[in-house]
Amino acid sequence: MNEQKKQNKKDPSQMRHGYTTGACATAMTKAALQALVVGKVPDEVTIYLPAGQYATFKVSAFHLSEDGVMCETIKDAGDDPDATHRARIQSTVRYSEEKGIHLDGGIGVGRVTKAGLPVPVGQAAINPVPRKMIYGVVQEAIEKFKLDCGIKVIISVPDGEKIAEKTLNKRLGIIGGISILGTRGTVVPFSSSAYMASIVQAINVAKESGCEHVVITTGGRSEKHAMQQYPHLPEEAFIEMGDFVGFTLKHIARKKIPRVSLVGMMGKFSKVAQGIMMVHSKSAPISLEFLAGISNKVGVDEEIQREILQANTASQVGEMLQGNEAFFTALCKNCCYYALNHMNTDINVSTTLYTMNGDCLGKAENIDKLDEDDWYRG
Repeated sequence: MNEQKKQNKKDPSQMRHGYTTGACATAMTKAALQALVVGKVPDEVTIYLPAGQYATFKVSAFHLSEDGVMCETIKDAGDDPDATHRARIQSTVRYSEEKGIHLDGGIGVGRVTKAGLPVPVGQAAINPVPRKMIYGVVQEAIEKFKLDCGIKVIISVPDGEKIAEKTLNKRLGIIGGISILGTRGTVVPFSSSAYMASIVQAINVAKESGCEHVVITTGGRSEKHAMQQYPHLPEEAFIEMGDFVGFTLKHIARKKIPRVSLVGMMGKFSKVAQGIMMVHSKSAPISLEFLAGISNKVGVDEEIQREILQANTASQVGEMLQGNEAFFTALCKNCCYYALNHMNTDINVSTTLYTMNGDCLGKAENIDKLDEDDWYRG
């Protein structure tokens, strides 16, 4: 069993929390500025986090130059399978003749090139809360040491560009490295809030990029099929929603994007077809009775209906009925119905179901309303 599976089996209350890139950058800014003023690099520094607690960070490396100090720490993401776990987070601090605090990103910190993110186009991808934290420790030092000059801070992540390849940064318009993130300062393992925040960010970018049609998928494989289905759409239009179907649809409705397509596979979409909007396996089991009911509605042989009730998975049901266009069309219409019902607004909805290897099982395209006879309540 690999390490991530072992972590998934842990009691959440026993999982070790980590720290955000923003917290690491703030701590190293404090360390570098202290070294710049007093002439000695501290072994560690303590900062106050937005989560309402103190945290201590070790200085793992440093570099002194004629005009500044660089301090580095190794990010610890705890038990969260974060792409930035063990990343080297650096802050270089220098005096500036220009009064004030001047913050920018260096090597490995991305730069924003698309509207819709919480940082303006052209600036380093250092999010608002980390910016506030960094400004806070610098202002504290200015007051403590009575500094009569400006302070320049450069945040860098030496391997940031390589790490960013494992993220959606490029699609969101963050080029050249990772983002410096964090609203609490701590990383909660397998955090739903972090994933939901990434969905909101992706929808905002799609909206600001002028997308009038977005495609939402449950994962990388279904997204690959979706991109083949809609090759004319820009990559900003494709959004991985994971298990958060309802949350994603609601945010799309709030942004008044006129068209949304759901693309996925039998397992999760057979739940959406029942009106279930959080499709994690722990939240809602597959209902074989529901799938048998749809098969009955479209005239599937009674013997096959009984086999459906004995199936192990929804995917197995899909294999049994592959080629039965009426069944999969009915299932897709159900998905459209509940998506429309959940958003409660005028929007064009379509659904496409695929097998794991990319065979299209069925579609319900361009639906802006459904009559009672078009879907199956179960």
